[in-house]
Amino acid sequence: MERFFGLFRHMKIRNKLTIVIAMIVLFSFAFILIAQQYAFSEYDKQLHSKSSQVLNLSSAAIESQLKQLEQLSFNIVSDVQLQSVLRSLKASTSDYDDHILRQDLVDLMIGYSGSEPYIRSIQLIDSRGGETGSGNSAAISSTKKARIMQQAGEAEGGIVWLYPDASDSSLILVREVRSYINSKIDLLYLGTLIIRIDLDSIVHKLAVGDGELYILSGTDIVYPQKPSFNPTELTDKLADRTGYFTREINGETQFISHSRSSSTGWTYLNLTPYNQIFERILLIKKIVVYVFVGIFVIALLWGIRFARSLTRPIEELIGRMKLAEKGNFAEANVSAADDASIAMDEIGLLQRTFRLMVDRINILITENYSHQLLIKETQFKALQAQINPHFLYNTLESINWLAKMNKQTQISQMVEALGMLLRNSVSVREPIVTLGDEIEIVRSYITIQKFRFEERLAFSLEIPERYRSLRIPKLTLQPLVENAIQYALEPSIGVCTITIRSYETESGLSLTVEDDGPGMPANTLAKLRSGELQAGGKGIGLLNIDDRIKLSFGDGYGVQVENRPGHGTRVIVRIPKQPEG
Repeated sequence: MERFFGLFRHMKIRNKLTIVIAMIVLFSFAFILIAQQYAFSEYDKQLHSKSSQVLNLSSAAIESQLKQLEQLSFNIVSDVQLQSVLRSLKASTSDYDDHILRQDLVDLMIGYSGSEPYIRSIQLIDSRGGETGSGNSAAISSTKKARIMQQAGEAEGGIVWLYPDASDSSLILVREVRSYINSKIDLLYLGTLIIRIDLDSIVHKLAVGDGELYILSGTDIVYPQKPSFNPTELTDKLADRTGYFTREINGETQFISHSRSSSTGWTYLNLTPYNQIFERILLIKKIVVYVFVGIFVIALLWGIRFARSLTRPIEELIGRMKLAEKGNFAEANVSAADDASIAMDEIGLLQRTFRLMVDRINILITENYSHQLLIKETQFKALQAQINPHFLYNTLESINWLAKMNKQTQISQMVEALGMLLRNSVSVREPIVTLGDEIEIVRSYITIQKFRFEERLAFSLEIPERYRSLRIPKLTLQPLVENAIQYALEPSIGVCTITIRSYETESGLSLTVEDDGPGMPANTLAKLRSGELQAGGKGIGLLNIDDRIKLSFGDGYGVQVENRPGHGTRVIVRIPKQPEG
């Protein structure tokens, strides 16, 4: 053993991995086979248990119905009116009286035969040998009649069962009618009651399960009338009260579960084709063997391949690191042709982590560059309107002072709004402002436009105070309102309503700028980004706003355009829901 471990210690990694993988697969295969055999044996026990339960349910239901029929027979033989008619018939000396009394018997039999659905007929042989019956009565041969009378007499008022035979498929219940006066039975014979029972209907109605049911009474076959084989050949296996076994019957293996009733002594057999039950299990056994042989071969080949390629990811990782060292992040992140063969072990995870790090660094560099370009673009747009700001502010203050001196309130309000709008527009020191500051810019812009369009411009702002502290890129809402005025209000001659609303979502807060103008296509933003559509304005456009929001908060936020035919355009701005700071 020590020599073996010594040889194993000095083997190549490739051989070590091959041996280890082979041993693991073999031990796993042996364990699975043992567990499989145990599971199948437990399955056999569970199958017998379930089969016994089903058989017990069937036998209990059948015998419960037969007990009801036994009780019915007792009710008939103890019926006071029936007893009276039979005693009168026994003492009658007139044919006319006999006819009337037997007609009364027929009425009584009809009443009882209709009370149970499984009764084929009820026949009564009186003490004078006359037969009276109801239902689907069958002729009884003299030989069988003599045997019935003899067995009923030997039972002395008890129940006698006659099983189906070639001449009659009914299960027959026979008992003598004895005189019953004042709750006492004397030996006076009044007749013999014969009840023919449809056992087939009882079994089909009450039996549970899909197997074939057999009922035996000793060596007599109670059910079915025409069995497919002779079940009395199985008596050597039926010594125990319950059990199960398999037997070859008519060229097919049958799974047989049996149970003996403690009340009637009948033996119930349930036959189910063995292959029907275990066909899938046997198939699974074969599949498991084939699959494990395939796994063993594949595992060996994969182990050899893995051992040979163990050093390849390390060499590739070193090459990527050298590229990253030179600043060539894009080429360092290029996928190798054999990436799919690299396993998710420590080396593979290290390589993928390095690639993710390089990719993230490259993205950060690109985003920072794009961010700076957008800031420069926004600054340039703002600087276009920045014509000597101090001179412009002083001039506006002078105009405001003159307007107030001349009591021109509207001019004063318009100048104040223009000054506030210019201060916020041309100042680029703070690219991210609060939503409250952005709303003030919009209010100033609306104030100026109100003097221009008067009643034609209807503006509504529905943003609760609790959202005013949220952060938003500067000049986000004002350009959207400007677009609504340019494309919805100016082309029309009627009133145009512009509404700014807000609503919470799972990921943040959505701000909507809505108008009731002619609308714009819902894919406007995608066309602007792909270059299919050129912006017609000279201000800060939808694409600029969308890019600044994504750079500030991530790709999960931005601008979305919804076209509502006949109801104008809705622009949705999604920002994160977090307090200021």
